[in-house]
Amino acid sequence: MSTATELPLSPKTKRPAGHPCCQPVVYPDVDREQAARLAEIAKALGDPIRLQLIDVLRKHAGKVCVCELVPLFDVSQPTLSHHLKKLRDAGIVDSERQGLWAFYYVRPEAVGELAAWLS
Repeated sequence: MSTATELPLSPKTKRPAGHPCCQPVVYPDVDREQAARLAEIAKALGDPIRLQLIDVLRKHAGKVCVCELVPLFDVSQPTLSHHLKKLRDAGIVDSERQGLWAFYYVRPEAVGELAAWLS
């Protein structure tokens, strides 16, 4: 047979303005500007096709023509170009035009920034 335990209850009190309820366990190492930058990179990488594009460009370790990328994905060339533009806008990849074609490559410093923070 169990017995009930009585706990003393104290009235709820309001803490003075500006006083925290508790102390933070840890503080962020990332300042707001760096957090915004990392979030932009993470958001751009938040699509499976974009992750695969980065994987292909990273493994190639050079400039890859968009015409070489289209056959790798089950999307149209304009859709693939849209994904590449999102990656370029986030500063993860860059491109060079040669005639009608654009050649894409990974910007190592952008990927390195995310990798350094994650490690």
